[in-house]
Amino acid sequence: MRTDGEVFIADEDFSRLDVCIQAHFSSMTRSAIKKLIEEGNVMLCGKVCTKAGEKVKAGSEVSVSVPPVRELSLEPSDIPVEIVYQDADIAVVNKPQGMVVHPAPGSYDDTLVNALLGKLDSLSGINGVLRPGIVHRLDKDTSGLLVVAKNDSAHVDLQKQIAQKSARRIYLALLEGRVEKQKGTIDTFLDRSASDRKKYAVSRTGRRAVTHYEVVKRFHGYTLVRFELETGRTHQIRVHAKFMGHPVVGDFTYGHGDKKFGLKGQLLHAWQLVLTHPSTGKQMTFTAPLPDYFEEVLQKLKPLEDGLD
Repeated sequence: MRTDGEVFIADEDFSRLDVCIQAHFSSMTRSAIKKLIEEGNVMLCGKVCTKAGEKVKAGSEVSVSVPPVRELSLEPSDIPVEIVYQDADIAVVNKPQGMVVHPAPGSYDDTLVNALLGKLDSLSGINGVLRPGIVHRLDKDTSGLLVVAKNDSAHVDLQKQIAQKSARRIYLALLEGRVEKQKGTIDTFLDRSASDRKKYAVSRTGRRAVTHYEVVKRFHGYTLVRFELETGRTHQIRVHAKFMGHPVVGDFTYGHGDKKFGLKGQLLHAWQLVLTHPSTGKQMTFTAPLPDYFEEVLQKLKPLEDGLD
């Protein structure tokens, strides 16, 4: 059994261990995962599990040791990134648009992890060499708040908060068109798109995705909306916005890209993060103001007189 694997917390019940792992490692094939399990490279709740069909309950700890694709040692980089808060256990950062969170094929340098290695005195090692400290993620072109674990104990605690939905992640997004309902909940299944495996789509199968939304302000042709994640699937808000018929402005993957405002990516911002401190038990709330380019677009729009009706 290797000891340099990744540990995560199952955020729902799974009928099979291999399905659970594939939901977390979406790029791995089921056969590759089955081989890892059978070779003793997977632990479930602290014990080696060699049965791919083992049931997994929500909140269970899963450890997967995957042989590295390439040897890589990350170097600290002097990249500007705003540290909103930090102590001995956690750091909260305000990620800028255009920055990849952690190294991956095609993006091995100048990531948020590289920047954190240059700014923080420690990071948890649970996620291995490529993703130290990373508890949850944001898309490259989504800006805003992320909490980072500075030690393994804090990492496990924060993962459990996310899995048990006690941590809150609230976003602001500018959507195309007028969203008629003042508030609502989108509850669907998401799976990889049949036409493009790099994209996700609402499906009859896949993983359940729940997003709550509320209109903040209506403009002529656009709506500013507050989203709160109940689950945290890849591209969840962007896919659900498209499903609503109102893609996120500037979204080149799920919307119409940028034809008007000169944007480099979607106007989606992780605005507020609410969590319980792993050591003190104190509830903490962090808020990051909208980036300048987001505010500049809002200033160009004409509000509707019945904006909140």
